[in-house]
Amino acid sequence: MHADRHGRGFRGPIAWPQVPAMRSRSSRFDELVLDSVDHLEHRLHRPLASLEFAVEDVPPSDPAPWEAQIALGRAFPATRTTAARIVLYRRPIESRALHEADLCVLIDDVVAEQVASVLGIHPDDLED
Repeated sequence: MHADRHGRGFRGPIAWPQVPAMRSRSSRFDELVLDSVDHLEHRLHRPLASLEFAVEDVPPSDPAPWEAQIALGRAFPATRTTAARIVLYRRPIESRALHEADLCVLIDDVVAEQVASVLGIHPDDLED
């Protein structure tokens, strides 16, 4: 270690250890999505390893013809070269949630709806 620039003591670390309050909103959102997927896998009693999950800040500017509102998430079916993909849009989801608990419920709903779409089942069939 070296002395600080005034020669009075040792320099400390440049950044202190991460604490929950220091996490960004986007990293917290990513964690909530992963928790939701884990919870859904537990409810289904099978892994969802064949699905890819992604988070984007906002949906593309060209909505699908059947979307009357801003999309909260989209499911993309598998192709011969890519796995099925589910994308959640962070900013529209966060803007609809008043509290952390609301955000968790909304993420759970969007994940369940999109997974059900990919699996070809009704979202109510994913209920506990």
